[in-house]
Amino acid sequence: MASTYLSFPSTGTNGNQKTWTLSLWFKRGNLGSVQTLFSAGDGHILEGFVRINASDRLEFKNDGQYGGEASPTRVLRDTNAWYHLVWSVDSTQASNDDRWKIYLNGELIPASEYSSVAITSNGDGNILTYSGTYASNLSVGRRERTNADYWDGQITHLHLIDGTQYQASDFGETDATTGIWKPKTAPSVTYGTNGFFLKFENSGAFGTDSSGNSNNFTVNGTMTQTIDTPSNVFATMNPLYQSVYGGSSAILTNGNTKWTGTSNDTSQNATLGTLGVSSGKWYWEVKGNMAYDSLLGIAKSNFDPNGGTGGLQNPGWWGLVTNISATSGSGLKFVVDNTFGSSTGITLANGDIINIALDATNLKFYIGKNGTWLNSGNPTSGATGTGSIATLPSDTTFLPACSNYGYNTANSWEFNFGNGYFGTTAVSSAENPDDGIGIFEYSVPTGYKALCTKSINAQEYD
Repeated sequence: MASTYLSFPSTGTNGNQKTWTLSLWFKRGNLGSVQTLFSAGDGHILEGFVRINASDRLEFKNDGQYGGEASPTRVLRDTNAWYHLVWSVDSTQASNDDRWKIYLNGELIPASEYSSVAITSNGDGNILTYSGTYASNLSVGRRERTNADYWDGQITHLHLIDGTQYQASDFGETDATTGIWKPKTAPSVTYGTNGFFLKFENSGAFGTDSSGNSNNFTVNGTMTQTIDTPSNVFATMNPLYQSVYGGSSAILTNGNTKWTGTSNDTSQNATLGTLGVSSGKWYWEVKGNMAYDSLLGIAKSNFDPNGGTGGLQNPGWWGLVTNISATSGSGLKFVVDNTFGSSTGITLANGDIINIALDATNLKFYIGKNGTWLNSGNPTSGATGTGSIATLPSDTTFLPACSNYGYNTANSWEFNFGNGYFGTTAVSSAENPDDGIGIFEYSVPTGYKALCTKSINAQEYD
């Protein structure tokens, strides 16, 4: 959502400034920078917000009569996970610790973790302050007072309750089968006059309020919808599993689905994915924008991108190298366990889509271009492995992987693991796997699935 946010102007009628509840689900993109989830601000001094600071910790602030700032000590660096946050406030409570409660994934964070917060009894905060000298506008995805600190990642099911202090169990519950904390899609709550519920389910009107209050937000910038949800997480590239060999890492954007090289040295910027598999059949697509010397494929889960000569130039990965050099044109070679084959005679142009089919059950690996399988490949050939570029090792977990290879920083890959987008551009044909989970540009081979938790769990218990 970088440079994209939702806004709601002061209504002129204050809500309950003493008692309210904020509940939302979020998934992180880039780490190590200040990013705002939700904020209120008057454009001058007073404000309220919840954000992630540069240390990857939650940070809360609510100015006004009772003031208050807090930052729990735990760090949130899992870019594959959805987090559920509830900020529950009632300054009329007798005990100070009951006046401000913070829940993460259903658990109350003890006040001792953030040295408590001194809340003035019956004091008013700045959130839901819509009239008077310090009337505040609201923003989702940026800091309202400074028009900065944009959110990078995903947000869903955002509730603001006017007049009631709820707890996490009013918005989420533990799945009886998996033990995972999951959302209640239609919680039994009362929103109050100025409350709202943003589901983000209407791609043509992301700011629609589903509370019944018609407190609709305005979309600013270009917002894209994803089918990645707290109940079904899709793979992305992992900012915590990158090469820093030589001191440089790639840039990950668009919720860690776009990888851009930054290094001017060979073999840098290797990045692996967040989800790995050791059995089953898996499909994803990657759109390329490369000048020359770019690597794409799969790697062992214990692959060390900082080992040896750095990047993907070590045993334990399979795939392709594109645009072999600045002088030899846009050729392509297959790579088997870091051994480069001869030129395939195939060229790749910017905007071409690479099709990847990983048959981890039969230990075969296939690569295609724009819907045609290279090497006369047939991903449905099973143990025969017709056209597979390699026979993979057994008892191994495989992850998506990419890297620079040569001295070029312009290379980039846009991954579609089933969300239906390359960057911010939706696929045009909307093809689905057999199980219906995932949206792709090209037809998915029979028996192959998107790399997401729901399909992985189904494979595990087949």
